[in-house]
Amino acid sequence: MWCRMGGTLAFILTSVLSGILVCAEDPYQYEDWTVSYISASPLGVSQKVIAINNQFPGPQLETTTNYNLIINVHNELDEPLLITWDGIQLRKNSWQDGVAETNCPIQPGSSWTYTFKAKDQIGSYYYYPSLKFQKAAGGFGSIRVNPRRIISSPFVPPADDYAVLIGDWYKTDHQTLRNILDNGHLLGSPDGILINGLGPHQASFSVNPGKTYRLRISNVGLTHTLNFRIQGHRLLLVETEGSYVTQTYYSTLDVHVGQSYSVLVTMDQSIPADFQIIASTRFVWPELNGSAILHYNTTSNRGPVSGDLPRAPNDVQSSLEQARSIRLNLTAGAARLNPQGSYHYGRLKIAKSYVFANSALKLKEKQRYMVNGVSFVRSRTPIKLADYLKLEGVFQIGSIPDHPIDHATPSFASSVISGDFRAFVEIVFQNPENTLQSWHIDGYAFFVVGMGWGEWNPDARQSYNLLDAVARSTTQVYENSWTAVMLELDNPGLWNIRSQDLQRQWLGQELYLHVANSNTSDDVRRREEPPPHNLVLCGSALDLHSFNP
Repeated sequence: MWCRMGGTLAFILTSVLSGILVCAEDPYQYEDWTVSYISASPLGVSQKVIAINNQFPGPQLETTTNYNLIINVHNELDEPLLITWDGIQLRKNSWQDGVAETNCPIQPGSSWTYTFKAKDQIGSYYYYPSLKFQKAAGGFGSIRVNPRRIISSPFVPPADDYAVLIGDWYKTDHQTLRNILDNGHLLGSPDGILINGLGPHQASFSVNPGKTYRLRISNVGLTHTLNFRIQGHRLLLVETEGSYVTQTYYSTLDVHVGQSYSVLVTMDQSIPADFQIIASTRFVWPELNGSAILHYNTTSNRGPVSGDLPRAPNDVQSSLEQARSIRLNLTAGAARLNPQGSYHYGRLKIAKSYVFANSALKLKEKQRYMVNGVSFVRSRTPIKLADYLKLEGVFQIGSIPDHPIDHATPSFASSVISGDFRAFVEIVFQNPENTLQSWHIDGYAFFVVGMGWGEWNPDARQSYNLLDAVARSTTQVYENSWTAVMLELDNPGLWNIRSQDLQRQWLGQELYLHVANSNTSDDVRRREEPPPHNLVLCGSALDLHSFNP
């Protein structure tokens, strides 16, 4: 078996049995990352940003379905660090999830090795640092999971494949931003929009006339939905967060915070020139624009093309209609030989329904955000570690209701809700506020079956798409509306459900889903991967000197 190690191929022999060399079942891929501060000026002002191997944004993590990833992370920051893999489902292995309540942090000057695989996954995702508001300083990068060679693609391989990381950006350092929030205030409007870590007109993509290219677009920003478009070119949507979709042309594409899309773009303009790539804020005023250059590689390139730049839509309804138009491609395989559409989720009976409603309120004179009336509080000991070790007083399952409660007094808790292993469930995200929300569930891809205005009620199920709803890990919820998703809880462990708006998450809009057969961790111990050999202890677990994972 061939094993990919940091971009090279090496034949690795894993064991010797009776003098016979045996090779690993799946290839191994090794990466070595150093996370540190560097100086950069993405918006013309020098500031401290987080780099990986001196790169900002960080290097693309390119791998293949079912490869075993071994990523050694060295923390050279001045504060604790964790990296989370947004959209990678980490089957039976939330120990590697890299969020505050599943891992003890990597302390400054220390290293830790993540070990996981993108099991039965393909597609476009991204990673970022999950602690201390560090995402506002960078540390993010693209993830590209290629299918195995035996799996055919529903489109002709492109001439090249580019990562396009878009996001809102502040000139203020992340520690100052964090202090503003901790003092009860909000951040206000960002200073600009970056494309691949660069300000307006700084990023460039070189292409050849007549060729088709794949762009993997991820919104790695903090708060704002961004509309993506290319002057004079159409976007053929082919994939979103691991799902091949029905191939549809769009002139512009709304990419909400935390979402990733793949589009094919054919360089079909008759006049070789430089065209503008634009990412601009949606649903806010004034509009902020980021831009990059699409450069045609010809000796006759005449420079910037003339003409009006494409405009983003200026209404919410068009965005909702676009979201509803994105459907699963039922004829295409994904990471497995069988077509992904063979999973008939619409025929399964819903075992349990959850409704999570976001809200905003000032508590103790400080801004907080809630889910079902509860504002999340981070614990000293990660919930997953406390659950495994049966440590008391860290958290309580059921500390957040599974439906909104009228007139509930807002409260603080390390919010954990239970889910039965193998149950097929419905989750409704209810948004009674006048701002768009973006929600993510770690460990799963879910079917986005419905969206609608106003307050959800059971009659809304009559409008659900029960055939070809797109499967993804992050979904938007428009203002004063709801979004319903369905999923099977087939991945045991402890999984984060969070607002992808980092400001709202930092101030309490998140919870954890404890997936087991009962409200004890016994079933998790049997079904989930055991703790890694390099498990770090922290909080009240530090007293367990004899613990050996």
